[in-house]
Amino acid sequence: MTNKTNGTLYTGVTSNLPKRVYEHKNEVVESFTKKYGCKILVYYEIYKTMDQAILREKQLKGGSRKDKLKLINKFNKEWIDLYDEICK
Repeated sequence: MTNKTNGTLYTGVTSNLPKRVYEHKNEVVESFTKKYGCKILVYYEIYKTMDQAILREKQLKGGSRKDKLKLINKFNKEWIDLYDEICK
């Protein structure tokens, strides 16, 4: 999630992506995303197990900002909000 194109980036893991993005967008809890206004879903990956998802989250968080930006730009060049897409 981000607050704007090439802005602050947030990486997280959840078992219910639409619900979690809704919570970020509506500032339901005190969090990093609320503090920095990260309300735009620009990238996501789906995994079969939570263990796989957590492993990938750690990999992404351990990577460089440059690598994260490349990944987002490859997946979502326009940095559009993907929330409606995941709610279909």
